[in-house]
Amino acid sequence: MLVPWRGDWNPRSKSPGQEEERHVRANDRDYNERFSYADNHIKTAKYNVFTFLPINLFEQFQRFANAYFLVLLILQLIPEISSLSWFTTIVPLVLVLAITAVKDATDDYHMIYEFYRTLSVSSLCCLQADLLLLSSSEPYGLSEAIDKPEITEHYLLLNERQPHLPVTCLPGEVICEPPNNKLDKFTGTLFWKDNKYPLDNEKMLLRGCVLRNTEWCFGLVIFAGLQTKLMQNCGRTKFKRTSIDKLMNTLVLWIFGFLICMGIILAIGNTIWEQKVGSNFWEYLQWKELTISAVFSGFLTFWSYVIILNTVVPISLYVSVEVLRLGHSYFINWDRRMYYSRKATPAEARTTTLNEELGQVEFIFSDKTGTLTQNIMVFNKCSINGKTYGTLAHFLLYKTPCVDFSFNPLMDRKFRFHDSSLVEAIKLEEPLVQEFFRLLALCHTIMPEERNEGELVYQAQSPDEGALVTAARNFGFVFRSRTPETITLYEMGQAVTYQLLAILDFNNVRKRMSVIVRNPKGQLKLYSKGADTILFDRLDPSNEELMFTTSEHLNFAGEGLRTLALAYKDLDEDVFDEWMKKLLFASTALENREEKLGALYEEIEQGMMLLGATAIEDKLQEGVPETIACLTLANIKIWVLTGDKLETAMNIGYSCNMLRDDMNEVFIISGHTMVEVRQELRAADIGFAWINVSLRFVCCYLKAHALEADLEQILVDVACLCKTVICCRVTPLQKALVVELIKRHKRAVTLAIGDGANDVSMIKTAHIGVGISGQEGMQAVLASDYSFAQFRYLQRLLLVHGRWSYHRMCNFLCYFFYKNFAFTLVHFWYGFLCGFSAQTVYDQWFITLFNIVYTSLPVLAMGLFDQVSLYSLRYPNLYRPGQLNQLFNKRKFFTCTLQGVCTSFILFFIPYGAFMSAVRDDGAHISDQQAFAVTIATSLVIVVSAQIGLDTNYWTAVNHFFIWGSLAVYFAILFAMHSDGIFTIFPNQFPFIGTARNSLNQKIVWLVILLTTVVCIMPMVAVRFIKADLYPTHTDKVRLLQQASRRQGPQEQNFRRVRRTSSRRSAYAFAHQQGYGELITSGKNMKIPTASTSTYPLSSPARGNSVVKNSVVSGTTDAAETNSTGFRRESDQNQEVTVEDLEAR
Repeated sequence: MLVPWRGDWNPRSKSPGQEEERHVRANDRDYNERFSYADNHIKTAKYNVFTFLPINLFEQFQRFANAYFLVLLILQLIPEISSLSWFTTIVPLVLVLAITAVKDATDDYHMIYEFYRTLSVSSLCCLQADLLLLSSSEPYGLSEAIDKPEITEHYLLLNERQPHLPVTCLPGEVICEPPNNKLDKFTGTLFWKDNKYPLDNEKMLLRGCVLRNTEWCFGLVIFAGLQTKLMQNCGRTKFKRTSIDKLMNTLVLWIFGFLICMGIILAIGNTIWEQKVGSNFWEYLQWKELTISAVFSGFLTFWSYVIILNTVVPISLYVSVEVLRLGHSYFINWDRRMYYSRKATPAEARTTTLNEELGQVEFIFSDKTGTLTQNIMVFNKCSINGKTYGTLAHFLLYKTPCVDFSFNPLMDRKFRFHDSSLVEAIKLEEPLVQEFFRLLALCHTIMPEERNEGELVYQAQSPDEGALVTAARNFGFVFRSRTPETITLYEMGQAVTYQLLAILDFNNVRKRMSVIVRNPKGQLKLYSKGADTILFDRLDPSNEELMFTTSEHLNFAGEGLRTLALAYKDLDEDVFDEWMKKLLFASTALENREEKLGALYEEIEQGMMLLGATAIEDKLQEGVPETIACLTLANIKIWVLTGDKLETAMNIGYSCNMLRDDMNEVFIISGHTMVEVRQELRAADIGFAWINVSLRFVCCYLKAHALEADLEQILVDVACLCKTVICCRVTPLQKALVVELIKRHKRAVTLAIGDGANDVSMIKTAHIGVGISGQEGMQAVLASDYSFAQFRYLQRLLLVHGRWSYHRMCNFLCYFFYKNFAFTLVHFWYGFLCGFSAQTVYDQWFITLFNIVYTSLPVLAMGLFDQVSLYSLRYPNLYRPGQLNQLFNKRKFFTCTLQGVCTSFILFFIPYGAFMSAVRDDGAHISDQQAFAVTIATSLVIVVSAQIGLDTNYWTAVNHFFIWGSLAVYFAILFAMHSDGIFTIFPNQFPFIGTARNSLNQKIVWLVILLTTVVCIMPMVAVRFIKADLYPTHTDKVRLLQQASRRQGPQEQNFRRVRRTSSRRSAYAFAHQQGYGELITSGKNMKIPTASTSTYPLSSPARGNSVVKNSVVSGTTDAAETNSTGFRRESDQNQEVTVEDLEAR
């Protein structure tokens, strides 16, 4: 292992710290220590034990309210301006800082992902960094890597090792590119034994990929730690804040400005009062000569009122919000309906700061493989010589059991098929049926592995190819072994060896694959499989009727299946010999080799005979179509961002019902320059404007060149006109760019969901990141804000937890601002009647305990347990208010504060007017300041308790206990603090001796309290009643609808399932690059008994590079009519999912 140099100067850099190229020399410590290469240490934690306190306090005091209260605490220590004790501020401030610090520490602990392995550049090790592959357990040093974090996901990649060397004494040197984020490119040179060998991405194993069918491998570390290509794509961890958080900061600034205005008004009033009235009393007040100034008195009064009115800036709001968010997070963790029992995986809220944001999502960006799908291919049905087998209708109608394959000792026990007539046809030795499965067993590039007798393992280039060969295996045509020249099958138990003469490999242009074999009888056969639209054009004219019938069967397979057509051809010996001569000549051509080979393939693949077609199901996760349909009804736009090619993404789009066959207008954006792409995007934009008049859906393909800065806006305009957007062939960094594009231009709340390391950048960029704990490791989960095991749980996370969290938080904030304004502004009105002397109305202990004790628990109970509607999943349109930000915005804030101002006015002036002439039962005057304060305080507590009762939508035992318990606690503390005993112990701290019992035993006081409460509450009751009657919300309509349905009693519901038709697509969609036919025929991938790591030249077999394009598939917004409750009418025959369907499922 070579330890990197820790110096500051790089001799190959233009400037210190800048690396132009990387030099790595194996087993040469002195040489490698000259360069400061990163080690393999990766850490994502924000704090450690020593930095937590200073960093966390610095972050907390960046909140304006916290900094304000710190300054306020300092001011309260100045006797000349403070009329309140210091504890009225320090108690809530310390409480807020402590609770927030605990929450931040908990969040950071859950987000920690620290990996350290003793690896440095030039280390020889197993896979945990970016490696140059040197040796592996597989033939010729090949390794099979899946989940490679680049533009192509989940495909077989054969990485060719370098010349076999003893890894402990490797003397070679590598000169390559510096660290960068280009996952699909690598440029370097290996110098070994006076020879130079080119290095490219095919010879690299990147961090984050998973090896399959490889027992071990060794490699040379090129990039480690944060310099690996995967980590270069991950981006920096960003501190995520909700839109409500941002709004609250703005509102706190406004409240502070309002506080300053009130202080200025009262200070001016004090100045005027001191000049006209107060000056008459100066000689009786033993003030210092310096203070005998009206202006200076007004200046001191300003600061005094800033301290008294400080509660209008809600410091306790922050701690209450943190408690609510923590509770909402636990509700997500405890939700049994989001628990995946198969893997014992619960949902997990990995952060506590984004819960209400879940109720405002407008865009979802989803990965495909492993997120929407299980990446499991199943042979579902087929059509052979005009007859279909394994149709879904047959299974549903007759409930047929699985076919018994016990006649085949080499069967795959996991394989399932539900039509026994196909097995009977095999046993009757129907020639075309046998030829059908013989083709499937021969026409592929799969490598078999038989570890034990009869235990076959297929190493497949794509999952669907493996599914086809597995199907042939179970129906009696077992692919057993192969060499570069032969393929051995076991046909109904008999070993049959075919001579492999040529492989006409698949690529993205041909969209088909063929093999030419010689059977034991000496007959030459060409077997071909491919997309039906391609293969049908190359059939013999005599197949027209069969082609029409097979095409109808393909259209009948309306379940989003992946289809392939199969054909064969008998070859003449002389024609084939002549063709082979041409093939050998073309394969050695130095120029236009691919074009010449393609022309020869086209020549021999003409005049084929159709056998039939296959249909493979790319199994979705459970509930994906229903979840997408429900989220679409909630007006959430779903974009799929995948590294797969267009055909694969379209297949899944159809399976998920995101795409439908009536999306019949196609815009092709194929420009290669900025000007061409701009013109095509503008044409698409204009086309949408015209087509929307007459069509319900439009299908559009866009290239990722549109991500250029100059084209961003028009791309957003076009894409947002679409109902579905699918971005294909995108890198992890491009996924993040697409998310950032919508965040910047639409200012909408975004959610990204994925399961692999290539989704980390997207998850970090979105407002909300969701990780699925699936088959691709835990990196997406570790980078996410929320995690669960299945995509379908996203529906409940948003429509239930998200919506409820948003409603609860908004109701809580509206009530909190109302309560604080009603509480604080009483001092403002009192200032006009006390000579602007900065005297408080309430007792100091009431000021301290009002927000912490008397009113904290009821509002927390409402914020934690309130439920606006129990039908969030049945009526997805109830989610709409959160997207429109209707429940808490600047207008709502002004409404709540205005209500609080009016309440404070009533709370002060009704008791003030009543006590002007009121007397006690014994005839004594009642209007002393302490009795006046107790009356207002009691009225305030009762009014805000009644108001929270009106705001509560869903009563629980906890709500009752907290509301009535808080009132009981208030009276208990009130009488205790006004008792003789506590005055005896603390005479300076509790001056209101006997006030409570002397005031609250008077009928006039209770009548004043009752009148004040009624006048404060009744206008709001009337307003809400009128508003619900004249301008009902969606929630009001649903509530009335449910009340009406309960009065009518249960009714029988008609359940119906609407299925899409005609969804045939090529099953070659998972083949992301040219196949490996040439590699197979070369013999380099065959097992060698003597050594598993034989030496071979560095140069790789020639392969055609397919064009990789970024695409978007989209459809215009569905104009389906909905009623006022947000679900589609039963009369709409084109609806995809009805309310009854959603409820039933």
